[in-house]
Amino acid sequence: MDERAELEAGHWDCVIIGTGVGGASLGHALARAGQKVLFLEKGRAGFLYPDTVRGAYPETLFPREEAASPDQASVLRRGGRFSEAIGDGGRRFVPLMGTGTGGSSALYGMAMERFFPDDFKPGLAFPALAGDSDLPAQWPIQYDELTRWYRQAEQLYGVRGGRDPLRPTDAPLPASPPLSARSAELHAHFEAAGLHPYRLPMACEFVTGCECCQGFLCPRDCKNDAARACLRPALDQHGAVLVDECEAVRFEATATTVSSLLCRHQGREYVVKARRFVVAAGALATPLLLLNSRSACWPDGLANRTGLVGRNLMRHFVDLYLVFTRARGENRQKEIGLSDFYARDGRKLGTLQSFGALPPASVLAATMAQDVADVAPWAAPLFAPLRPFVKATLPHVFGRGILLAGIMEDLPYRDNRIVPGDPPRLEYSLRTQDHARLRHFRSSIADTLKPYRFLALRQAEKNAMLAHVCGTCRFGDDPQASVLDRNNRAHGIDNLYVVDASFFPSSAGTNPALTIAANALRVADVMLSSNEQGVPR
Repeated sequence: MDERAELEAGHWDCVIIGTGVGGASLGHALARAGQKVLFLEKGRAGFLYPDTVRGAYPETLFPREEAASPDQASVLRRGGRFSEAIGDGGRRFVPLMGTGTGGSSALYGMAMERFFPDDFKPGLAFPALAGDSDLPAQWPIQYDELTRWYRQAEQLYGVRGGRDPLRPTDAPLPASPPLSARSAELHAHFEAAGLHPYRLPMACEFVTGCECCQGFLCPRDCKNDAARACLRPALDQHGAVLVDECEAVRFEATATTVSSLLCRHQGREYVVKARRFVVAAGALATPLLLLNSRSACWPDGLANRTGLVGRNLMRHFVDLYLVFTRARGENRQKEIGLSDFYARDGRKLGTLQSFGALPPASVLAATMAQDVADVAPWAAPLFAPLRPFVKATLPHVFGRGILLAGIMEDLPYRDNRIVPGDPPRLEYSLRTQDHARLRHFRSSIADTLKPYRFLALRQAEKNAMLAHVCGTCRFGDDPQASVLDRNNRAHGIDNLYVVDASFFPSSAGTNPALTIAANALRVADVMLSSNEQGVPR
């Protein structure tokens, strides 16, 4: 039987689009339980190809120094990177996200933290919120419902490190290596200030010489991303099937059931059928797939009777702080976290944590040049002569300090969205209350870092900084105010689920990967235990 016949006549229990944390975690659970699972991945399976770019940013292989662009799609894809342009006003950019096995987890810094219990009741944190926010009073599930799944996800992804003393206590995690000198110095500084620093929980094997590999593919198989922890075991041990470089084009559906998926692989089109379909392509690609699946039954896009698909887009506001410590030595790991700012002075803000290493100076200089050209085209020729100086200076400056990241919670607004097009278009803006919280957050961090000298690198207002995108297919109990039900199944559709960060109704203020994984395991359990009527066999 040829590949086309096998895919089209596979009689799959579940077809999963995307192999990031949500899709791979759910697919592993289903395959381990004996389900016949097919993974479709738009990017490449990096572990299958000898030309995969590991241990370095793909930009270092570009023929000339430039920011990521679709012109360099082949190199980006070899490095597991997103390679398509996103429109934003009058500019286009390629966000630093993953496309390939493992999704963005193949690039992540491996911090896997639980949300706070109050994150599941966002309305309590913003009771007097002005403006047009679509913030719900609470999630349809609560922290206690995820506790067992958090624990299973931590074990599945091999999470090691410490527990945040400001969050609910649970069994201790396996230990991680001792703190580096710079992190230990800051940890002691925070403790002396009456704060509560802790060792970040990391999905990392910590092999000798581990450099965290944030932003690029790990060359040592040390990073416990979704491919290593879930996808490869599902394929190697439990009979799941993967087709990479396969683009999901559109669904065919009746008013209540998805009947098939049209996909494109190596220039050929396939029609794949399954009992259930799970979309986990990321919070930008998932809503675009649904919106492009228009039909007589779904004239505004599949699962989009409320008009909410693609809307309420959120991202984290991320600033970097280069802190010049007294201690010296290399520090490329994400090691410490601090959540004392999470709820401060009556405002819900976010977390401060180690960032790891920045991209190489050549990549930073090219990105800076692109930013100048986008913001002030007249200044681009003036910046060009400065690029050699910038490249030479950056390693010296950043080698003298340790990088921290301030991660602040975003809020959902209905008109912040991703819109289909060529290229897809981002419509996103900050509100007055967002700017006010940012000022407060920045001031709080600056006060806490005193008396250290530090350099603040403000990135939060940049739309191109699409860190932890979420919210574009929110779940909820009210079919008129959400896209998915409490079990991540599309309202009114028997066999369509979404398990990537699209389902978040609020963004919280910390790393989302563990919550995505825990929820995917919860949904897999629901799927395995249910005897839903109307699911085709």
